[in-house]
Amino acid sequence: MDVQTWTYLLVGLTFSIYIGIAIWSRAGSTKEFYVAGGGVSPLANGMATAADWMSAASFLSMAGIIAFAGYDGSVYLMGWTGGYVLLALLLAPYLRKFGKFTVPDFIGDRYYSDTARLVAVFCALLVSFTYVAGQMRGVGLVFSRFLEVDINTGVIIGMIIVLFYAVLGGMKGITYTQVAQYCVLIFAFMVPAIFISLQMTGNPIPQLGMGSTLADGSGTFLLDKLDGLSTQLGFAAYTDGSKSMIDVFAITLALMVGTAGLPHVIVRFFTVKRVRDARKSAGYALLLIAILYTAAPAVAVFAKTNMIDSVVDKTYQEQPDWLKNYENLGLIAWTDKNDDGLVQYGPGSAFIGKPAYDGDKRTALGARAVTNINPGNQNELYVDRDIMVLANPEIANLPGWVIALVAAGALAAALSTAAGLLLVISSSVSHDLIKKVVNPNISEKGELMAARLSAVAAVCVAGYFGINPPGFVAAVVALAFGLAAASFFPAIILGIFYKRMNKEGAIAGMVVGITAMLLYMIKYKLGWFDATLPSSDEWWFGISPEGFGTIAMIINFVVSLVVCHFTTPPPQEVQDIVENIRIPSGAGEARGH
Repeated sequence: MDVQTWTYLLVGLTFSIYIGIAIWSRAGSTKEFYVAGGGVSPLANGMATAADWMSAASFLSMAGIIAFAGYDGSVYLMGWTGGYVLLALLLAPYLRKFGKFTVPDFIGDRYYSDTARLVAVFCALLVSFTYVAGQMRGVGLVFSRFLEVDINTGVIIGMIIVLFYAVLGGMKGITYTQVAQYCVLIFAFMVPAIFISLQMTGNPIPQLGMGSTLADGSGTFLLDKLDGLSTQLGFAAYTDGSKSMIDVFAITLALMVGTAGLPHVIVRFFTVKRVRDARKSAGYALLLIAILYTAAPAVAVFAKTNMIDSVVDKTYQEQPDWLKNYENLGLIAWTDKNDDGLVQYGPGSAFIGKPAYDGDKRTALGARAVTNINPGNQNELYVDRDIMVLANPEIANLPGWVIALVAAGALAAALSTAAGLLLVISSSVSHDLIKKVVNPNISEKGELMAARLSAVAAVCVAGYFGINPPGFVAAVVALAFGLAAASFFPAIILGIFYKRMNKEGAIAGMVVGITAMLLYMIKYKLGWFDATLPSSDEWWFGISPEGFGTIAMIINFVVSLVVCHFTTPPPQEVQDIVENIRIPSGAGEARGH
């Protein structure tokens, strides 16, 4: 069977499983819709959390970033993995003991204020919509390549699938669907990695294969070969970093604390029965996540080495079929700047922005005609970094079923996270806004209907952002982490560990923090204040937009604490609640209380 037939078969099979699980586990109450009834086992919750956490950014884009950024891409590994440890040890058990459905619910009750709740709802919606934009782009990317539809159509197909099981099953349906999606995505990521590791180094363990010698008998280490190829093409050595120390620190910390403030991950710890189960499920999830995260650098090295070997310094007629497949989708492009007939690859952008194709015109050499060539450098090749994981098995000439399996895994990763985010959006509107603020007397049936209608609206907005994303998948997701770091993390940490923190301080901190992050994003990432996007030389303290969440978080902490000390302390009953959630379950009995 060809790749497309395999793709239809595997994607159709996995989608049938997801839909079947959603029908079997459909939610019949608000508790089942919001937190799966609070009775999910630690192992199942760990698998669901891992799938929720490992989004299209983890599956598709992280290895792509590492492939092109080399050592600098390690900030994503350190930040996202370290952030999960922070969340699991520092926040999850306490939030579970507090016993609320959502992060805005925690903030609204802890800070005894509907205003605080509304600010938290706004922040949750902003973070979730920014994050879900990356997931929907990932869905569109996979569909466009393997089902031969355009990206926009792929996004719409993904919207329909997510809408079905998110609206029907709520958190209950999403949880058990994500268990299946974890199995699919981890199998899809590791199978080609093992194949290619064996092919290139003879070592079946990708994490070890990356540091092994090549299987060609030359005795050359794989990373040494990639360093040599990189320097020959004019890049820095692959294993050398170019980012400043302060930017590496800022991005890593922003991703860590952003992880600990992500509402769709935090809500997973409300689905288990006991605080002890929250800790167990966090441990399971960390182990399951580590399988993919430790393999991602190896996948990046395999893909980058094979891409250079198979494409660079060859004529267009000699290029492999996989390159032309992605070229037809606008995800790879080439123009012959020096008229030598060879595909040249080097530092800098080949095009101004993304390549803009002029209909179906082709040059005499066969490449598409490109109208927005960047004359400032001699790089002739544009490669969308989000394709590296998808293209990896094609570059390595693996069997068709392996290529199709990667497509199914990428869809599982994107859809699992998108579903979790959509639930956060719908619960923020139905529970935190409508139930808690607008209409406290709404019936459970009415609230459940509002949650489902909110999910429908959220899917439509998510689809729009998927069709018009503000960047490649991991960049969009990194900004969502910055927004979470700037808004939620200080409010949650201070809410758990500082009894004196009051509503005035929390509200002021969240508003100032999220505003600072938004303004920085708008100026330096979207370029709304300038005719052209400002260069990195203009970044504050040399910190990129992806790392500015650290600065915004610090601003939030400072504002919160200053305002707190100049305003009235929280009521004694709130301070007692804070004291209680920090005491481990059973401690009172052990002390004779």
